[in-house]
Amino acid sequence: MEDVTYVDVIMLAVPDCPGAMVLEKRLAEAASGLPGVRVTRRVITSEAEAVEAGMCGSPTLLVDGVDTFARPGEQPALACRLYQQDDRSLAPSPTVRQLRRALTQS
Repeated sequence: MEDVTYVDVIMLAVPDCPGAMVLEKRLAEAASGLPGVRVTRRVITSEAEAVEAGMCGSPTLLVDGVDTFARPGEQPALACRLYQQDDRSLAPSPTVRQLRRALTQS
């Protein structure tokens, strides 16, 4: 029997977040071939929920409970979140490569 390393991923987003759709697509691609990735989605509707969940903008991805894309000093918020791409531009989701790295380095 092959050992499978499990990675628990929680995607936090406000209702109807357009960035969440981009993240969903990229996350599916990044997780392809990684049998231990378990994704849970959680809709955040209040500032209190954002604080409790550790959502520093929508969408936020927690890998084994850690926001691997958090920047120092970032605070929980019900705001849109942008991620720096490999070319330094900003987008509503990390790249597939960045996500794959986060999923395999946990």
